[in-house]
Amino acid sequence: MFSLYDLFKKLAFAMDAENAHTKALHFLHHYPEIAKFVFHSNEDFSDARMALTVGKVNWKFPVGLAAGLDKNGEAFDFFSSLPFGALEVGTVTPRPQPGNERPRLFRYPEEESLRNCMGFNNHGSDELYRALENFSRRQTPIGVNLGKNKDTPAHKAPEDYRILFEKFKGIADYLVVNVSSPNTPGLRDLQKASELKEIFSEIQRVRTNVKTPLYLKISPDMSPADLPAVIDVAKEYSLDALIATNTTIMPERGAGGVSGRALYEKAKSMRTHCLAALSETPEIDFIGVGGFSSFEQLWDYWKEGGRGIQLYTSFIFQGPEVLYSIYRNIDAKMKEYKVHSINDLMAIAREDK
Repeated sequence: MFSLYDLFKKLAFAMDAENAHTKALHFLHHYPEIAKFVFHSNEDFSDARMALTVGKVNWKFPVGLAAGLDKNGEAFDFFSSLPFGALEVGTVTPRPQPGNERPRLFRYPEEESLRNCMGFNNHGSDELYRALENFSRRQTPIGVNLGKNKDTPAHKAPEDYRILFEKFKGIADYLVVNVSSPNTPGLRDLQKASELKEIFSEIQRVRTNVKTPLYLKISPDMSPADLPAVIDVAKEYSLDALIATNTTIMPERGAGGVSGRALYEKAKSMRTHCLAALSETPEIDFIGVGGFSSFEQLWDYWKEGGRGIQLYTSFIFQGPEVLYSIYRNIDAKMKEYKVHSINDLMAIAREDK
């Protein structure tokens, strides 16, 4: 059945990818009520059975919005009207920066995938803070994804992350250290355990008595052999969750990171390694991201012991229907197994492995 989102997508995909993205966020900023009037307005997706705790944050649904789609918090009202369990905004840097040269966002429609080499383009921490202050209908948890400025040398990167943590610790529901984007030169070098220790040691200076959960987002291109050292750092600094994964480098396609279905298998492999490595570390939760586009993939993830996931690219290609489809499938599974909570359903999935 042809939907309004199909019409929007047809118009948007006729435009340059970044122009379409920018215009869409601008429209949704001014007309957030479109979520109620045109997207399943007769269905009620507020359902206490779907709630769960992820990384010490109470999500209202097991699917959250990944960072990158709404970098500057322009469309809080719209996205919070959809059944996302949590919204992650950013990546934000201490100072505004324009990012890399355009064109820097590319579509692969046949694969429902994107390639971006944006380079942490954002309006800076002050403007995102103001957007968070002005978001009054705060029913959905908000996470902030933190990154360093491009012109900040590696040895001063910990200061950027400390500045951002201190700025957002009192207004965000959780914070994410992002050292895994492929689009800022040298950033992924900060995933080394020694560099991560420098970052979290600096953050620790302003983290005393702060209850805001702190997460780390990692790359799908990291060697699994390096993962235990990263988890040791997460344990040492009492991180609340790992997020895996960011985008992947595919040199044959050009510069930047690839997301969507083309990323799924590589991201799934890294998630499998993460879940296995964290199996004896229940104090560190896990959030899966990278290529998810269906309930079947969510079910497979639950089988491996995962909990919450995040979407970005599949939302671009499928629209809100990807959320509603997952909701209906979860609801059907609950009725099939006669359970009344996500936690009970996840336990059944793990037994079904």
